[in-house]
Amino acid sequence: MTDLALIDSLASAATHPDPAFPRFHPRPAQGWINDPNGVSYINGRYHVFFQYNPDSARHTQIQWGHVSSPDLVQWEEHPVALSPQPGGPDSAGCWTGVVTSDGGVPTAAYSGVKDHGGHSQVVIARGSSDLVTWEQDGHVAASMPEDPLVTAVRDPFIFRFNGARYAMQGAGLADGRAALLLYTVEDLNDWKYQGIWLTTADPVAAVHTPAEIWECPQLVQVPSGEWVMMFSLWLSGDDHEHANGVGHLIGSLSADPVSGLPVFVPTSGGKSDLGRDFYAPQIVQLESGSTPAALLWGWANEGPGRDGRRGRSQEEIDDAGWAGVLTHPRVLSVVDGALAVSPAPAVEAYRGASVASDAAGSIVVPGFAEVLVRGAGSGPVDLVLGAGDDAQVVYSGSLAAGEELRIFIDASLVEVYRAGGVAKTLRAYPAPGEEWQLTLPAGATADVWELALPA
Repeated sequence: MTDLALIDSLASAATHPDPAFPRFHPRPAQGWINDPNGVSYINGRYHVFFQYNPDSARHTQIQWGHVSSPDLVQWEEHPVALSPQPGGPDSAGCWTGVVTSDGGVPTAAYSGVKDHGGHSQVVIARGSSDLVTWEQDGHVAASMPEDPLVTAVRDPFIFRFNGARYAMQGAGLADGRAALLLYTVEDLNDWKYQGIWLTTADPVAAVHTPAEIWECPQLVQVPSGEWVMMFSLWLSGDDHEHANGVGHLIGSLSADPVSGLPVFVPTSGGKSDLGRDFYAPQIVQLESGSTPAALLWGWANEGPGRDGRRGRSQEEIDDAGWAGVLTHPRVLSVVDGALAVSPAPAVEAYRGASVASDAAGSIVVPGFAEVLVRGAGSGPVDLVLGAGDDAQVVYSGSLAAGEELRIFIDASLVEVYRAGGVAKTLRAYPAPGEEWQLTLPAGATADVWELALPA
């Protein structure tokens, strides 16, 4: 695909033959996707890369797909950015990583595996100013640490502190602990290993982020000044069914008085999403004066039904020819010591015609919709797909007086945001003719909009 052949990813989704295919979350029409990668804002555009197999709906021969947007609303799909190099350090896949500007040059730092079952290394690639074309020369910036305690390493993440550039990778240790490894990165081509930085032996981490390997580690500062560290909590045998999901720690970052290296001290934590269909998020730090903003994208996988909801078998996924969706961009903040997650304000641009306003009781909701629920009493809010014996309760949650819920339904992807709390990401697959029904407790009302692409 050339620059002249760029397509509007969302517009093409509207004509997708699969009724379960989301229309308002950009992704290629076919193929497997998982972890968001290289999330960045460079030269006036947001760029979201992702793990991608364009040839089938299965998790093999992973490349980097790429979409970009000037406004988080209108998205364009670009050619594959990174591909495995035969005989190179990423011959078994270009796995998770980040994109940063290195002296004005867009640069990817990602996990490459030379052969299946081999150890991950940090591989560097350089991009054009528009991030559409990439040069892969197989340069390795960091190899597996020569530390017998470290048995698995993956998913580099770069951050800045006190004017210096650092990186970290998730790891697993021989004694069963999950860990973070710290690097100094004065030269992006040559990372200096500083040792094991944090592990699940930390009592706060042990409670909130238990795992055998911390995958996709993230570290950003939110506008209130706290630092948020986020992990995907890998357990052996997960195989895309991530029972522990994603957790976070909230704490402070300070300089060690002797070495000058950053020291992270967690004080609290929790789950970063309350759904089982959410994993491998990536956060981009957006500098804006003295109040840096943090935007997150996560991955919602396909899979078997759970909690009374129907899923898709591998045969059905193969027949559909696609798998995986990225969430809406989410804004992170810390409120009263707890993580708060809200949809990026830009997604309000998808609000189309109002189909219900200040409605109460039981409401029929379109299959592509945004719902704003306001509580005036107490009791559960239920989102149900279908009717009778085949009805599925996709979401059920209490709503107290004064609380608000925002619910987005995009075919088979449901995102629920509670004001002041974290989100819940869910998958559910409507059968032909099935309707969504929202049931509200006494005293609660809802506004409902059908989703539409802005003109």
